[in-house]
Amino acid sequence: MAATAVVGVGMTRFAKQEERSLVGLGAEAVRAALADAGIRPGEVEIAFVGNVFAGRLLGDMTVGQDVLWEVGVHRVPVVNVENACASGSTAFFLARNAVASGQAEVALAVGVEKLCVPDVGLLTQGDHELETQLGFVVPASFALRARRHMTEFGTTVEQLAQVSVKNRRHAALNPLAGFGRDVTVAEVLASPMIADPLTRLQCCPNADGAAAALVGSPAVARRLGRAVDVDAAVLCSGSYENPQDLVRWETDYRACRLAFDEAGIGPGDLDLAECHDAFTISELLHYEAMGLCEPGEGGRLVAGGHTALGGRIPVNVSGGLLGRGHPLGATALAQLCELVTQLRGEAGARQVEGARVGLAQCMGGEKAADARSCTAVILSV
Repeated sequence: MAATAVVGVGMTRFAKQEERSLVGLGAEAVRAALADAGIRPGEVEIAFVGNVFAGRLLGDMTVGQDVLWEVGVHRVPVVNVENACASGSTAFFLARNAVASGQAEVALAVGVEKLCVPDVGLLTQGDHELETQLGFVVPASFALRARRHMTEFGTTVEQLAQVSVKNRRHAALNPLAGFGRDVTVAEVLASPMIADPLTRLQCCPNADGAAAALVGSPAVARRLGRAVDVDAAVLCSGSYENPQDLVRWETDYRACRLAFDEAGIGPGDLDLAECHDAFTISELLHYEAMGLCEPGEGGRLVAGGHTALGGRIPVNVSGGLLGRGHPLGATALAQLCELVTQLRGEAGARQVEGARVGLAQCMGGEKAADARSCTAVILSV
């Protein structure tokens, strides 16, 4: 794969923002990325825009064009991307490939979502499938995984709660995170039960928000400076043929392995990671898929403080989905914004000292006990 770099990033605050429009949020993130890079709108040659629910909830079927025309990016190919929670990172995957193939010198990836609207009904997404009709909604699926991990490996409810404690503490250091505050293990466990053993504070909150990244060729990166190298960008989908395995997503393991192979590094070379902590159990399972610990050791890894800021391998120092909020189409690009900020040494109070290599992992949806989509991106300086 030809060399590429992230030359600019931008994002909005993630929070409940009833007064903001979808287009306004997306435009703010794109303007911030353009300003960060020092690029004019007319220099963008192709754009990919990740979103999940604009068509269904807001009636906006071509949200990408609406957002980009607002900021003066027009008369270029615009591709609207939907790939569940990995929509933003899928847009990035396509932008990176466009530059690596020589199709463009500058490509834009955007993720935008507005979920804090009436009658969202996210619990019933996929209600055309028999399992959902029988009650197998998203929290129930992850609760089953948590119970299986606890049974098979001795993971405790306190270890699960530690993920929320850590990520909300990290989020308190991030001005763009909407749900940052200190919580205790006891408070997490005492919050209302959603799907046993997952309480409300172990489930990520919906949010409105947008994030964007500009990918440039080596020539563009040299001209602009402050670039962060894209060492790997992998997109996988599940085989749907694997036996039921509630303590691993095969696609998650495969995406991370392929990313390490493409980058020519291993888990021990990482300085930090962002992962898809939609629920507390998710983060533990992703630790294991990323190779940060052996299978079954995720609970002990977080309980030992190893994934907290200042630990051996900080994870979700942005606050993650649990502390930052989860506007689906924007989430994965927010992870990349965080990595770029960290690798530039610009993260302020949440800066990971000496950060030079980071991994962003994002998973979207489940089918037949595997992931519908999963991305893994490795950036470095």
